[in-house]
Amino acid sequence: MQEQNLRLEDLLGKTKGSDDNQGNLTKVAIIGAGVMGQGIAHTIAAAGFDVLIVEKSADHLEKAKQNLNESIDREIKRWAMTQSEKKSILSRIKWELSIKKVKDYELIIEAVDEDFNLKRQIFVELDAIANKNAIFVSNTSTLSLTKLSETTSRPDRIIGMHFMNPVPKIPMVELVKCLHTSNETVEVVKAFAAKIGKTPVEVYEYPGFVTTRAIVPLLNEAMYILLEGVATAKDIDTAMRLGYNFQYGPLEMADMMGLDEVLAWMETLWKTLGEPRYRACPILRKLVRERKLGKKTGEGFYKYDDNGQIIY
Repeated sequence: MQEQNLRLEDLLGKTKGSDDNQGNLTKVAIIGAGVMGQGIAHTIAAAGFDVLIVEKSADHLEKAKQNLNESIDREIKRWAMTQSEKKSILSRIKWELSIKKVKDYELIIEAVDEDFNLKRQIFVELDAIANKNAIFVSNTSTLSLTKLSETTSRPDRIIGMHFMNPVPKIPMVELVKCLHTSNETVEVVKAFAAKIGKTPVEVYEYPGFVTTRAIVPLLNEAMYILLEGVATAKDIDTAMRLGYNFQYGPLEMADMMGLDEVLAWMETLWKTLGEPRYRACPILRKLVRERKLGKKTGEGFYKYDDNGQIIY
């Protein structure tokens, strides 16, 4: 225990009252190169950390590289980033197919699909491979971190970081403490969140935490309004944007999140909490069956052009 606490202090480095850029935490590994994994990697690399992304297949890895390049290029076109910044970010990101490459990394972030069995399998593999002092982070939005942590030999070093999409633009992250998460782990990850430009909001483990639990009923109700023919998708979103000063309307927001992900959240909340407001609208199930998953597939509640802009 003494060795563990010393190592946690090492990871904290000089984050308290110091000018050190990142303390001693310099390398971060990410498991999963989907939309969230790409966004998390972009954000962390932009803050000056070295990032390793691990994906399950060469095809997925190449697609992720292409998507990240295109995403940054769109920011350059909007004058939100420069070519030199892009070069700097991409130079800090390494891409791998083998999970064994994470063994020397100090912080490992799991960012795969919202599937408990898949996440559990990854945590078991990581526990056998990773440095015994490494902290494991899950980007889960609804699942039990306590159950995930108990599949490892380091439950005190398991914590959730629930990033919001698009990760580089949303200035907050939920820090989710499970039953076993130590105070030292919280401090390390809280300092890390600040270093990558995120305001950490501490929450205790509960289905949906704060953000997912609050947003899902809004998304679901907007879908029912559409299903019942009260208004078009465009008018529903316009009403909510202008009426409540939202940056995005709920249906556009769902498309950005990925309709398969939104459905997974609803099904988990419906199963765990049993409240009707979390029972997925049939129109959402229909779109997911048709693989119209939103912005990432080019069609969901809206259709999108090659630049990700809505086609009205």
